[in-house]
Amino acid sequence: MTIRLTGVVLGVLLASGGLMAQPRKTNVAHRGASGYAPEHTLAAYRLAIEQGADFVEQDLAVTRDGVLICLHDASLERTTDVEARFPDRSTVTTIEGRTRTAWLANDFTLAEIKTLDAGSWFSPKFAGERIPTFDEAVALVKGKAGLFPELKTPEIYKGREVRFEALVASALDRHGLRGPAADPKTPVILQTFGEETARNLATMKISVPIVLLIGSPGGWDAARVAQWKGIVQGFGPNKGLLLKTPDFVAWAHAQGQTVVPYTFRAGEKGSFVSVKAEMEHFLYTLGVDGVFTDNPDQFPRR
Repeated sequence: MTIRLTGVVLGVLLASGGLMAQPRKTNVAHRGASGYAPEHTLAAYRLAIEQGADFVEQDLAVTRDGVLICLHDASLERTTDVEARFPDRSTVTTIEGRTRTAWLANDFTLAEIKTLDAGSWFSPKFAGERIPTFDEAVALVKGKAGLFPELKTPEIYKGREVRFEALVASALDRHGLRGPAADPKTPVILQTFGEETARNLATMKISVPIVLLIGSPGGWDAARVAQWKGIVQGFGPNKGLLLKTPDFVAWAHAQGQTVVPYTFRAGEKGSFVSVKAEMEHFLYTLGVDGVFTDNPDQFPRR
């Protein structure tokens, strides 16, 4: 398997091999510049690039007709007007352990989803923004920044004949984003909370770095981190895990794996005077390799 390493991953591997390296810290725009524009819209992605993001994140979902779209939730109601446009299309379903009424994206075709307003919930000035396809996101970002797609809530597709990992691999191939001839100006890192999905991506030799996302702050030690060597090239922990267990960074680096925690956003109450100061602590005191932030313009580059 050939994995095209980003500067961050390569820097950590060099350091773990005893060579001196100062890898560039990575500024990942969380759902785009989502502190200033509606998440997962082309407006948010465009602004993230303007604000100097190294990578732009896309959460991926699958439509009923098998198209990858950029959407954080498995359902559409939080960030669109789907309830008003399709009031009779909801279902009662369980998402991430919670049973509720929802308008699942996978129950709608791309044509139907493209009628939805994905901007007004954030601000009237973004009225008419649409949910982009992954292809549209790639077209905007390619050559300007890296792509950091997440295979979101893969468990909801069980029994739905959705081959999530294969759809992502096909999209990367379609755009020349993996393998020896991949576009060097557009690095790709895939991420997922699904341990089975991470293993599937490794088994199919996806040929781009894989990051395992971690939500719960408990249950991690050096041995558990080491078990993922050769499967994933990095971890994306909830930042609370690192505050509770700062040694996690050293454990991962010892295995040649990166650590890029989430999510850093302005306005959150905490012990830091600003989101910039918070990111600075994680980057330069705890030694993480990058951060996911809603405010890429506040990234403290040194």
